[in-house]
Amino acid sequence: MTENRTVHLVSQEGEQFDVSLEVAKMSELVKTMFDDDQADEEIQEIPLPNVKTHILAKVIEFAEHYKVEPMNEIAKPLKSANMSEVVQEWYAQFVAVDQEMLFELILAANYMDIKPLLDLTCATVASMIKGKTPEEIRKHFNIVNDFTPAEEAQVREENKWCEEA
Repeated sequence: MTENRTVHLVSQEGEQFDVSLEVAKMSELVKTMFDDDQADEEIQEIPLPNVKTHILAKVIEFAEHYKVEPMNEIAKPLKSANMSEVVQEWYAQFVAVDQEMLFELILAANYMDIKPLLDLTCATVASMIKGKTPEEIRKHFNIVNDFTPAEEAQVREENKWCEEA
């Protein structure tokens, strides 16, 4: 009977989302929190205090789509910086979001333990870094370089092998 069951996923702000148990159990966290002994007609509430409402809505959108069209495995190292060449178009469009949302999706995927979503979001960040110099990466992610020129030279010398690859 569990295949037709619904659970309430509750966001940080207290907003409730009715989700099929099958979709909700993509999250290892939800799977461990779900009480299989509860009566079938009772709808279980699963609080997700670390996930904001708009992010939970995106996570659920991902999980529902994944059940219909599973994402292709992401080859490592990435074969392209273009996510459309790495995964199906729907998934590439799904992660075509601003950096703040992308990083919140990473945190939610990690917290909820949803491996395919974590793989997709992390691969997206990797694609943003691929082929860029440290200076370009700093600029892209708005990272302040707090190394002195001497420290930076030392780090470059110690990690010369990275740039040779």
